[in-house]
Amino acid sequence: MTDIYSMTKEELISWLEMQNVKSFKAVQIYEWLYDKRVKSFDEMTNLKKDFIEVLKENFNLGSLKIRTKQESDTTLKYLFELKDGNCIEAVVMKHDYGNSICVSSQIGCNMGCAFCESGRLKKVRNLEAGEMVLQILKIEEESNIKINSVVVMGIGEPFDNYDNLIKFFKIINDPKGLAIGARHITVSTSGIVPKIIEFADFPLQINLAVSLHAPNNELRNKIMKINKVYNIDTLMDAIRYYIKKTNRRVTIEYVMLKNVNDSEACALELCKLLKGMNVYVNLIPYNETSHLEFSKSSEEDKMKFYDIVRRHGITITVRREFGAGIDAACGQLRANEVIK
Repeated sequence: MTDIYSMTKEELISWLEMQNVKSFKAVQIYEWLYDKRVKSFDEMTNLKKDFIEVLKENFNLGSLKIRTKQESDTTLKYLFELKDGNCIEAVVMKHDYGNSICVSSQIGCNMGCAFCESGRLKKVRNLEAGEMVLQILKIEEESNIKINSVVVMGIGEPFDNYDNLIKFFKIINDPKGLAIGARHITVSTSGIVPKIIEFADFPLQINLAVSLHAPNNELRNKIMKINKVYNIDTLMDAIRYYIKKTNRRVTIEYVMLKNVNDSEACALELCKLLKGMNVYVNLIPYNETSHLEFSKSSEEDKMKFYDIVRRHGITITVRREFGAGIDAACGQLRANEVIK
């Protein structure tokens, strides 16, 4: 049975037409789901009872249970249990300008980036679009907050779950869905080149971030297995294509690993690699875990790297640190109960 939260409005309209039901019913259903936030089809009181029974026969309202919640001053971390007993995590970051959620897109991850805790669990399956949508709905309900922006940077490689990801974007951006503006949505990829090229044709102005983390193939091969499939030259060509096609700036994510990729030589090599491209660099302080051998760059080395890149005319920022105290920071997401 299909999770109705996985249905875009266009898909719902097509299904209604096959049932010889007028398409405006899709808007009514969306209003019940995303405005009134009903918990059952029976609460959709402006729909006829026989039509409600048809909905019950064809759809369910998804299943996502909050198993645990951890909280700090700026961060909320949720462990969710899915319908099959597997678990995922999502994180809310509190900003002065609103609340941002980091959504997971898979159970586990096959990218195997050496520095990332999330990749220690191999991919079990993709999340359905509705399972991504429900991460937002459940958190808004439980914490009585409004989610203003979305980043798909949790557990999993989003572009390895491309079709469900695209549906998720359409649902949360829909004015009758969650009405989150496209420019308030960001997706991060480790560099699946064919999907970057395909994403250039996606009509919504979703922000694209690419996890680069090294300025040359030799180093990137050591810390990111995907580079052996899509090397830096191929990746840069795909990013250039995306920028030319969309006229949108791409974020280059670069996690700072002590004595690995944080040298002045690496900074200069990165400047050469990105010269003339419509990108900006987001330096990410590494979040240490008890399982991995990497450590955080010193503040001095981080700022030297920052200054070199800035002096070469490339826009660069340092990501604000969220959630490290509750293992909710970038690269730390990995529930101990991910598999049933």
